[in-house]
Amino acid sequence: MGSTTAGLERKQFLELHGVPVFLHTLRQFDACREIQAIYLALRIEDQTRVRECLAQTRLRLPVQIVEGGETRQDTVWTALQQAPRDTELVAVHDAVRPLVDADLIRRALAAAERLGAVIAAVAAVDTVKQVERAGAAENEARIVTTLPRERIVLAQTPQVFRYELLRRAFEKAASDGFHGTDESSLIEHLGEPVYAIPGSARNLKITTPADLALAERLTEQAEPATTTTSKF
Repeated sequence: MGSTTAGLERKQFLELHGVPVFLHTLRQFDACREIQAIYLALRIEDQTRVRECLAQTRLRLPVQIVEGGETRQDTVWTALQQAPRDTELVAVHDAVRPLVDADLIRRALAAAERLGAVIAAVAAVDTVKQVERAGAAENEARIVTTLPRERIVLAQTPQVFRYELLRRAFEKAASDGFHGTDESSLIEHLGEPVYAIPGSARNLKITTPADLALAERLTEQAEPATTTTSKF
């Protein structure tokens, strides 16, 4: 039903309970029966290390390794081209979000099947300010306006799309020289709607040692009955 792409950076090799972060992430998608293929994009210099790790890991699906690009957009496009043209859905996920769960993956897949383009997201709980840094000191910024918090969500992954829609979005971006920060921004550039579904506060992105420590504490706790956030 879907293909999964995850880009590797050095953070993905940090160990969570003795297991590399990226492997925790792969296991979550491998355990989801709706996923039929996994594509893992990474640097050439990391491929041998990852292959050795995968050789010692029992997964349901073979992991197809592809070479990552200079940017996230290049990397996902390279992986997308490896998927068969009859693929229905493509799920793009950050390898450093190892606490994604099967419920969220399945809900994102089901929503994308109906709507075409879906991202997991959480509601903003803090007041959000738009700032202007031009002309200010290095750690100072002038507040331009306060954004309506009820209209703000914080994007997570997985981001799930119909295959043909995502491919058109990449082709349009390439033709226009457009560079987006994530896949949903390419769909927006194409002029097609993107929908958000409730993600999970547990689905954190590991970017700092504090994030890793939090992930370790969360995984030591009993799994809650549901990990989704409240509705937007």
